[in-house]
Amino acid sequence: MSGSKFRVGDPVWAKMKGFSPWPGKVCLPPAEVKRPAIKKQMHCVNFFGSNDFAWIEENNMKDYMQYKSTFVKAKQSKAITSAVEEMESYLSGRGDTGSSAGPPPESDGGDEEFDALMSGAVPEKPEKPKVKKVVKKVESRKRELDSDSSNNSGPSSSSAKKARAVRVAKEEPSSSLADTVESSPAPRKGSAAVAGLLDRPAVLARPASPGTAVDLVTSSQTLREKDIQPSKLNFGFLGLGIMGSGMVKNLLNSGHAVTVWNRTTEKVRDFLEAGAKEALTPSDVIAESDITFSCVADPQAAKDLVFGNCGVLQEINTTKGYVEMTGIDSDTSQDIAEAISLKGGRYLEAQIQGSKTQAQDGTLVVLVAGDRSLFDDCQSCFQAMGKNSFYLGEVGNASKMNLVLQTMVGVTLAGLAEGMALADRAGLQQKDVMEVLELTGLNCPTLLGKGKAIIDGGFPTHQPLQHMQKDLKLSLNMGDQLEQPLPLTASANEVFKHAKRLGYGEHDVSAVYIRARF
Repeated sequence: MSGSKFRVGDPVWAKMKGFSPWPGKVCLPPAEVKRPAIKKQMHCVNFFGSNDFAWIEENNMKDYMQYKSTFVKAKQSKAITSAVEEMESYLSGRGDTGSSAGPPPESDGGDEEFDALMSGAVPEKPEKPKVKKVVKKVESRKRELDSDSSNNSGPSSSSAKKARAVRVAKEEPSSSLADTVESSPAPRKGSAAVAGLLDRPAVLARPASPGTAVDLVTSSQTLREKDIQPSKLNFGFLGLGIMGSGMVKNLLNSGHAVTVWNRTTEKVRDFLEAGAKEALTPSDVIAESDITFSCVADPQAAKDLVFGNCGVLQEINTTKGYVEMTGIDSDTSQDIAEAISLKGGRYLEAQIQGSKTQAQDGTLVVLVAGDRSLFDDCQSCFQAMGKNSFYLGEVGNASKMNLVLQTMVGVTLAGLAEGMALADRAGLQQKDVMEVLELTGLNCPTLLGKGKAIIDGGFPTHQPLQHMQKDLKLSLNMGDQLEQPLPLTASANEVFKHAKRLGYGEHDVSAVYIRARF
C-alpha cells in the first residue's frame, strides 16, 4: 500500500480496543477474514500465541523491536509469554537481531498506555479489565487457549473468535463450538446469518410433490361445444408435462393424428391407449409428422431438443413445420427459428397463457408469431387447445408478450401472498379476506383461485412455481437488454426463488405464500 509504514512479514505490536497490545506479524489476509468497510489505512495481523487474524488500523500498530521494552512485563500471563516466545522464534528464523535493554517495566500496557505513546505521556497503571472466557481444555491447544481467565487479555474480534472456534472444532469433531468461544457470543457473519434465515422454514411439513395425471378419455364440455374440423395433416408433440398433457389430450379428442415423445417413457403409455403413436426420439417425431409442437420445461430444454443428438434439426426439411410452445425468451426463439429456416422448415412460436385446468379444458390463450402460413395450418389445433389465438407478427413478439403478462401475474401473486400472510399475522380470518376481495375491484379468477389454494394449504399444481420463477428471470433479462428498470419484478423473483429453494418448485405458484408467511 502506498504511504504504509508496514509491509507483509513485519513484526508488530497490534492493539485492539479493550485489549492490551499483542505481538503479531503483518500478513496477507485469509479468505474468511474480510476487511472492514473503513477507509483508514489497515493491515491484516496474524497474532502469535493464538494464531488469530484481524484487521488493525495502522495507528494502532507499533514496531515490535522498538516498543518491546515497553510492552513486555516482568509479571505477565502465560498467554502473552507464549506469544512473545513465538515472536522471538519467528525473528530468529528471519535473522532479526536486537533485544530489550534492562529489565522490563512493571506497568501494564492497556488502552491508555498505547494511546499515550502518541503524545509522549505515560499514564498511571489502570485496573486491568477481566474478560471471562470459557475454554474447553484440549491438550493440543493448551498453550493457545489458556484457562487463566484473570490474565487472559489477548486480542480478539468477531472474525478472529469465529476462526479460532472453527479451527478447534475441526481438531475436535465431537466438541461443541459453544465450548470454545466466549460466554458472550460474537455476532455471526452476514453469510451465516442469511443461511440461517433461508433455512428457517425447513421445519415445515411439505406436501408431497403433486402428480400430473390427466383423464384422457373424458372430453371437456368446452371442447365438445366447439365445432372443430380436424386437419388431415400428421402432428407431433414433444413433451407430455403438466401443460403438454392437456393439449395432447384435446388434440386426440378432437380427431387429430398425433405422434408423441417424452423424456420419461412412463407418461407415454396412457396416450398410446388414447390413440397416439409413439416415437423413440425427437427426430423420429419430426420424420413422422408434418407439423410438430414442442412444450418442455425451459429455454435450455427447448434448445437441447432442437440442436441435440437425435434432435429436431436432423429431420427438418422444406415439408416440415415446427411450433415452439415452451415458455422462452425472444433470443432463444430467434436462434431456433434461424436453425429451422436454414434447413428449409417453417417456424412458429406459440406462447400459452393459462394453467393445467385451462390446458385440459381447451381454454388457453395462444400468442403466436412467425410463419403466417404455418399459423393458418395450425388453426384446428389452436382451436382445440385454446379459446383464442393471436398472431403478433415476427418471431420474438409472442415470447415478449408472454413475458410481459407473466411479469404482471408474478408480481400480483407475490402481493397476494404477502397480503394473506399479513392478514394471518394480524389475526384476521383469511376466508373473510377473500370474501371481501370478491366484492371489490380485485375480484378475478386468478386471485380467488390462488387465495383458496393458500387457505387450503395443499397447493395442487395448476401452474408450477418453478416455471413462474423462470419466466420472471427471463423478464429481468429482457429488462436488462432494454435498459428498463424492473424493481418489483426483481423482488418478486427473489420471493419465488426462495419458495423454490424450500422445495415447492413443482407445486402451484400459490405456494409462494410459504415464503411470505414463514
